[in-house]
Amino acid sequence: MLASLHDFISASCLPTREVPLFGCLIPAGFPSPADDHLDPTFDLTHFLFRNPASTFLARVSGDSMTGAGIHPGDLVAVDRALRAVHGSIVVAVVEGEHTIKRLQLRAGAPWLVAENSRYPPLPVSPEAGLVVWGVVTHVIHSLGSGSVFGVK
Repeated sequence: MLASLHDFISASCLPTREVPLFGCLIPAGFPSPADDHLDPTFDLTHFLFRNPASTFLARVSGDSMTGAGIHPGDLVAVDRALRAVHGSIVVAVVEGEHTIKRLQLRAGAPWLVAENSRYPPLPVSPEAGLVVWGVVTHVIHSLGSGSVFGVK
C-alpha cells in the first residue's frame, strides 16, 4: 500500500545534489586494501531519476513487498514514462486505491503479486479498473539509525 496520490513528490521539484563518490568498488566479501581517493562528484538525483519530469517519490506503507527488499517506510522512485511489462514492480490503482505489487500476466490477464507469502496473488478483473500508475525503478531503504563502534 502507498500513501495517497497527493503524497507523491515529483522528482522535477527536487534540487540537484551532488555527493562525493568513493573511487573504488567496495567488496561485499573479504576485505581488501582500498584506495583512499574520491572520484568526481556523483549526481544522485540524475542516477535515481532517468525521467525527472515523470518520476515521483512515494513512501511505502505495509509489508507486502518485503521479499523484493521494499519495506514499510521506504521511499520508492516511480517512473510514469516507463511501460510496465510482466515482472515489473508497479504502483497500480485498483478500485481507486494505490498499491505497490509485481505485475504478472497469466494467460493474458493481469495479476498483482505480493512479495510476501502472507498475501495471496490478486487477479485483476476488468471491472476493478486497473491503472498502472508507474513503474518502480529504485527503492531508498534505511538500514536504521544509531552508532556502530561509536561512529555516527
